[in-house]
Amino acid sequence: MPLARIPRARRAVATLVGLAATVLLTAAAVPSADGGRPAYRDPRLPVPDRVDDLMARMSLDDKLGQMVQVERKAAGPQAVADHRIGSVLSGGGSAPEPNTPQAWADMYDSYQRAALSTPLGIPLIYGVDAVHGHNNVHGATIYPHNIGLGATGNPDLVQRIGAATAQEVAATGIDWSFAPCVCVARDDRWGRTYESFGEKPENASAMTGAVTGLQGEVLGATPSSVMATAKHYVGDGGTTGGDDQGNTEIGEQELREIHLPPFREAIARGVGSVMVSYSSWNGEKLHASSYLVNDVLKGELGFSGLVVSDYDAIDKLDGQEDFTPDEVRASVNAGIDMFMMSSRHEKFIDYLRAEVEAGQVPAERIDDANRRILTKKFELGLFERPFAQRDLLPTVGSAEHRELARQAVRESQVLLRNDGVLPLAKDGGKLFVAGKNADDIGNQSGGWTISWQGSSGDITEGTTILEGIRAAASGSEVTYDRHGNGIDGSYRAAIAVVGETPYAEFEGDRPDGLGLDEEDRATIAKLRASGVPVVVVTVSGRPLDIAGEVDGWNALLASWLPGSEGQGVADVLFGDHNPTGKLPTTWMRSFDQLPINDGDGKDPLFPYAYGLSYD
Repeated sequence: MPLARIPRARRAVATLVGLAATVLLTAAAVPSADGGRPAYRDPRLPVPDRVDDLMARMSLDDKLGQMVQVERKAAGPQAVADHRIGSVLSGGGSAPEPNTPQAWADMYDSYQRAALSTPLGIPLIYGVDAVHGHNNVHGATIYPHNIGLGATGNPDLVQRIGAATAQEVAATGIDWSFAPCVCVARDDRWGRTYESFGEKPENASAMTGAVTGLQGEVLGATPSSVMATAKHYVGDGGTTGGDDQGNTEIGEQELREIHLPPFREAIARGVGSVMVSYSSWNGEKLHASSYLVNDVLKGELGFSGLVVSDYDAIDKLDGQEDFTPDEVRASVNAGIDMFMMSSRHEKFIDYLRAEVEAGQVPAERIDDANRRILTKKFELGLFERPFAQRDLLPTVGSAEHRELARQAVRESQVLLRNDGVLPLAKDGGKLFVAGKNADDIGNQSGGWTISWQGSSGDITEGTTILEGIRAAASGSEVTYDRHGNGIDGSYRAAIAVVGETPYAEFEGDRPDGLGLDEEDRATIAKLRASGVPVVVVTVSGRPLDIAGEVDGWNALLASWLPGSEGQGVADVLFGDHNPTGKLPTTWMRSFDQLPINDGDGKDPLFPYAYGLSYD
């Protein structure tokens, strides 16, 4: 059997074997040309033949259902079966109770059992935003967000993180990750800047190994293969003013030179899906752009996988609440294959059926979408081994994965200023630690962590930066006060861990400023007033407007959003790892310079690719 046809090696638990056998027998009763098992049930046949056979048995309603991906809160297992829904997702924070890996696997299997109980027994595919680890799941390993990974300049590390994430995702049954984001962030005001590997197409193109990490060399060929998604197609990082879901007002040449190359690289790696951007290009919504989806993506770039909408993006074409038949028709005809929806899946199916029956959406377009969707399901091996791969559950939050995350954290640290205070000695004298981000795993993980926007506090398992400092400086007395109260001249150094608190997407847009908040400034002022050397560590999803303050600091370390393994920051502060990170984006001298990018003639505070070391 050719390698491309090897199914995903999922192994169902013993308690589900009997049920799976029953489902197969039920599906086998569907009439076939030779009176035996339907051809689509035969794993020995090439995938295109299996797809053709299955599609010949599908009704229009079967096909329309396959084009829907619905949020789990809006449709339980029976509703998914009743409407022949092709896919389910958990949006940010949409988790079972309790939020444990085992409960995720149980939830997934309940949906899959329902899908398999339908006459044709077409398995569903389940998607999540596993954008920096399996970040919806309590106890999963949380890796640095992409901006930090971009700072590492280490594509092999990013591929290994993809593979480790895939293990944790597959363990809970999930088949599909909406990652990697290969956007090129050109304006730090944008609330998704941290989802970008950097401001140049080369940054994201180099890190498309994340696709290979998630999927493996061939989709479905390994036990933990999870379908990857290149997003958001195309130009979302170039909107005017950094406005999330805004308008990218550039010519086609710039679109092709800056924003398209990472998608070309992801397609070359065999990425299974592409997610279309909420944003517009010169006033035209991407979800209605037949030219960019049908002609460029599917035609010119030869993308043969499935194109998925963003969450409820179909609602946004006309700027009004809810979606209309016109929006359904426009987006389907533009080349969207599967529609991600928070709810109202029944209305979507009704509208699309009416458009097909009226000849406004060609039957060939419906068939093209189904062929793309079903091909990925067959390649993943879901028809043979549809249930959660529970033998991988011990990998979720494992010591091995946390050590990989720690490596990523230390390699992502960018040393921007140092008068000799760093590296800190591990013993002798006292250290003072302050700042709202020093002892807060939620803050250091950022958005898309347990919930959509993320949140402050002890939201998941891991090690805070403060805990990492204390472990590294076990021979020193370490005092912590969030606000810097109690510091005096007896300390040999003070570390202020400051910056942003969690956000995601448009709620993170900052059109009015990117400076430190009042609390951070007051904390740093107290530390400086003591007369001891002050090391400032910024925890943020982008460069901050600090030029007016940095001259008073003895050292500045950009830690980005490191995730669950704060020891990696301490590894650099105390010299166990020489800082090697380089800026993946130009650091503004003032907010008024934005947008600022390498080569635009503006004078930055720190240039693109800048980063000091201890050597």
